[in-house]
Amino acid sequence: MRSIIFFVFGYFLGVGSYAQPREITFSQLEKQLKQDPKPTVVFMYTDWCSYCLLMEKKTFSDQSISEKLDSDFYFISFNAESKQEIHFKNHLFAYKKTGIESGVHELALTLGEGNTYPAVIFLNQDQEVVYQHFGYLRPKQMYKLLNAITE
Repeated sequence: MRSIIFFVFGYFLGVGSYAQPREITFSQLEKQLKQDPKPTVVFMYTDWCSYCLLMEKKTFSDQSISEKLDSDFYFISFNAESKQEIHFKNHLFAYKKTGIESGVHELALTLGEGNTYPAVIFLNQDQEVVYQHFGYLRPKQMYKLLNAITE
């Protein structure tokens, strides 16, 4: 009984501590765009990128960023070294080995046009790249960028 109380208390304590935007996948994007057309933000990261982790913890957990993303955008968080095949814009993209234990996803190369992380890619309603930002964004910088895209 005591453990249940601690679990419930911990759950509600954690709910208000940070916000995260609703995420969708590339496979869900086309259907979502047909139902409700709006721009898409793709956050490209890697597991080894410390600035990517910092953006996840600081920028995307910011309440104003999360609310703006949820209301005005679709949000995709994409590991640029994912080995999962992805269908996007009538193409199949796959992981491409670049070394013994290294590689990059073809979709990351297509959207990001390079291998700099973190990368924030903005797509319009037709899934075309309209803006790319490479490098860390603080919450205030990200919010200004989100506003500029929606204006």
